[in-house]
Amino acid sequence: MLPHRSSEIQDRFRGFLFRSLDELMAERLAMDAEAVVLNLFHRTAIHVPAYRAFLDARGIAPETVVSFADFQRLPLINKPNYIHVYPLAERCRNGRLTECDRVAVSSGSTGRPTFWPRSAVDELEIALRFEQIFRDSFRAHQRSTLAVICFALGNWVGGLYTTSCAWHLAAKGYPLMVATPGNKKEEIFRVIQELSPSFEQTVLLGYPPFVKDVVDAGLIAGIEWQRYRVNMVFAGEVFSEEWRSLLGERVGSKAPCYDSASLYGTADAGVLGNETPLSIAIRRFLADHPKAARELFGESRLPTLVQYDPISRFFEVHEETLIVSGDNGVPLVRYHIADKGGLVAYHEMRDFLRDWGVASLTDYGLDESLSYRPLPFVYVFGRADFTVSFYGANIYPENVAVGLERPDIMAWVTGKFVLETKESADGNKYLSVTVELLPGATADDEKCRIIAESVKAQLLRLNSEFANYTPPDKQLPQVTLRPFEDPEYFPAGVKHRYTRR
Repeated sequence: MLPHRSSEIQDRFRGFLFRSLDELMAERLAMDAEAVVLNLFHRTAIHVPAYRAFLDARGIAPETVVSFADFQRLPLINKPNYIHVYPLAERCRNGRLTECDRVAVSSGSTGRPTFWPRSAVDELEIALRFEQIFRDSFRAHQRSTLAVICFALGNWVGGLYTTSCAWHLAAKGYPLMVATPGNKKEEIFRVIQELSPSFEQTVLLGYPPFVKDVVDAGLIAGIEWQRYRVNMVFAGEVFSEEWRSLLGERVGSKAPCYDSASLYGTADAGVLGNETPLSIAIRRFLADHPKAARELFGESRLPTLVQYDPISRFFEVHEETLIVSGDNGVPLVRYHIADKGGLVAYHEMRDFLRDWGVASLTDYGLDESLSYRPLPFVYVFGRADFTVSFYGANIYPENVAVGLERPDIMAWVTGKFVLETKESADGNKYLSVTVELLPGATADDEKCRIIAESVKAQLLRLNSEFANYTPPDKQLPQVTLRPFEDPEYFPAGVKHRYTRR
């Protein structure tokens, strides 16, 4: 038995269940985030054997780290220098897996899984992010709500993590029922048709392209989405505001800032931030003003823009990529998550909007009569390590390369390719692989079919996220064959990039 764990869990659950979101967030906004993350460092150095060993190997004495400036000089940890070096148990508190009671799995680039243990207590931090969405956006404390989990179920982080956090909200008193059909459309439709009429609103939670597939297939199946006051929670993909509007129209949404929200999360550290009505309204303004977006983000394309709680997940920026620190089953201190992005303080965002002449965001769907939490913003373009994200699965070039390395295929191609996610005219995402032909080789439909089937087979074999997240009818990539040294995709004399966004 572990009596200390039982006591801690009871105390933390009482703190979550019996205190309002407003009270909890006001307390956090009054805290010194730099002092909190410095305390996390010292607790991790004391209680996590792997982190102590990591510091010892670099000649760092924890007691010399006394200021936030000292903290900022600590070396970054990542998968190669930390996660793949030290045994799993040693990365947990007190060097024991039994400090945790559940585990999530993410795929590595070679198909080797990475395990991320956590405890019920760790989930309470993430449940606050869901509570922000369900209360501040969906008014779920006032409306009976059916939450339909459309993420893949199993060890992968999305489904059960989301389910558990939604259960925590129900335990807190929200009039909320949680249904778990997973990513099975027929089961989702069964749940909607049988249960949604009994609730004031229905929330679909899943990866954006899959939720769109559900909505479109539901329309064909005769589901009248507008009857059910549908809200949506997304994770795992960057999407456009045009896409949000398109999907909202199909379910009868009339309030884009309040009827959907996207989470920024990873298997490594849980949910790191969430869209709010304010962040969505700002993003919709930026979608209409690409020059403003370019000034704010350095690019005219729109990243995911969310607000975050620095007491829960503390962000820093290193060479235009994000670093996060946060307590979890595997505590992370200055963990490099390899996502390209940046930070904007709340007051900086307000000043930026004022400088662009934005006195009000009501034209972009924000109800200015309501108050909004002054949380900082983090923006995310996506992975900076050459992966692409498709239905929430990280697709690695290495997985695709294996599909091209069959002897019969290598008789036609150089081995170079470009991996992309593209969008059809109807807004449906698909996986695109553009392949370079050998000199003198010609393209035909049969070659494209053979390559597509081979790539799909290797993705299913090597990448468990792809196999479990991506619907079967979306797993076959669309292959295009281009001539040798094609100037658009395979220009001569430059370093080749295997992904494109």
